[in-house]
Amino acid sequence: MADSVLITMQEGLAAPEWLCNIEPFMQKVMRLLNYDGEEISILFCTDNFIRELNITYRHIDGPTDVLSFESGDEYQDEKGTQWRNMGDIVISLDMLKTNAAYFNSNENDELKRLLLHGLLHLNGMDHGEEHIAKGEEPLCPMLILQEKLLDGLESERIMAD
Repeated sequence: MADSVLITMQEGLAAPEWLCNIEPFMQKVMRLLNYDGEEISILFCTDNFIRELNITYRHIDGPTDVLSFESGDEYQDEKGTQWRNMGDIVISLDMLKTNAAYFNSNENDELKRLLLHGLLHLNGMDHGEEHIAKGEEPLCPMLILQEKLLDGLESERIMAD
């Protein structure tokens, strides 16, 4: 069975032309991770929006690049299909650009990193205080897996050049 990926934009934000490429990318990643019958939602927003979420849920007064909110609820749809709602991923489009510049990367690669990072958090993984830093190899299992997956998805395009 396929997985379900629901994608939305913060109210008032125009959808970028690449938005339609998120679902196929995430479906591929979820297959790689052997997910089956999982549902996630992804919301793209501004720094101000994610900052408010960061204050409310993490008590950190500042924007961040990606937040994940685990759910784990199970439900059956009208067709009788059993689903597990993994939760929600929120990504700041402002921080996406900032991160790409910091890492001397392109926005396509940074978007893939943020999507994978959020998905791994929804799968219960955590990296503690460690974060990906420019020029440093990760040490924790979550970030090592993230970077390994990214290497395997290097040719995948979400955004046009």
